[in-house]
Amino acid sequence: MKNLLKALKRCAVAGAAALAVVSLQPVSPATAAPAPVVGGTRAAQGEFPFMVRLSMGCGGALYTQQIVLTAAHCVNGSGANTSITATAGVVDLQSTTGRVQVRSTRVLQAPGYNGTGKDWALIKLAQPINLPTLKIATTAAYNTGDFTVAGWGAAREGGAQQRYMLKATVPFVSDATCRSYDQYEGLVSNEEICAGFAAGGVDTCQGDSGGPMFRKDNAGAWIQVGIVSWGIGCAQPNAPGVYTEVSTFASAIASAAATL
Repeated sequence: MKNLLKALKRCAVAGAAALAVVSLQPVSPATAAPAPVVGGTRAAQGEFPFMVRLSMGCGGALYTQQIVLTAAHCVNGSGANTSITATAGVVDLQSTTGRVQVRSTRVLQAPGYNGTGKDWALIKLAQPINLPTLKIATTAAYNTGDFTVAGWGAAREGGAQQRYMLKATVPFVSDATCRSYDQYEGLVSNEEICAGFAAGGVDTCQGDSGGPMFRKDNAGAWIQVGIVSWGIGCAQPNAPGVYTEVSTFASAIASAAATL
């Protein structure tokens, strides 16, 4: 049976020399840490222009040009907050060409978040970022099929964050199948969605927390269906990634954004 401590939230924390990527799962009382995409390939510059890297070691997506949608476990409560830096416009975090960096002004964590479910948060930026935004699903119509995940998280379990954005494709896993796996009994129905291969090998990891899981809609545009939340280790067999089911919270997210 897998060690409970491997049930991790997929967020990263700052270390002395670099951001260490680790993730904690709601079933563990341990502190959450970040991770990157395992089994992925490099994303092309401009391929996912809505992607954001957050300075606490998490990912996110531009909900509006001045608001980033991320995971609740990546932030500490709600209120004024100028400590977060959002980096956008590049796939290479060390590149200065096209890179935009903006500080946060406020954070709004999902009301009622207690470590299980409701894993979403909004970060208001000091100024807009002039890049395309990622629309979110408002119904469950797109909660199936194959999804794209991307981020700067670890490329292997326990690894460090990546310099380059990686991307991968993961298939939908039904709630029933997901719950049948060891340590996934606590999956929150209608609030979380699973994706991954039974054989493992491809997954989000520490440092990918808060990043989007997305696919094409019927018009061929990207639409966000999930937010990287937690998993048992990274890319292990019979251990899919678990994502916040965005459509469930679409109305709450819109209402919250209107208050920022």
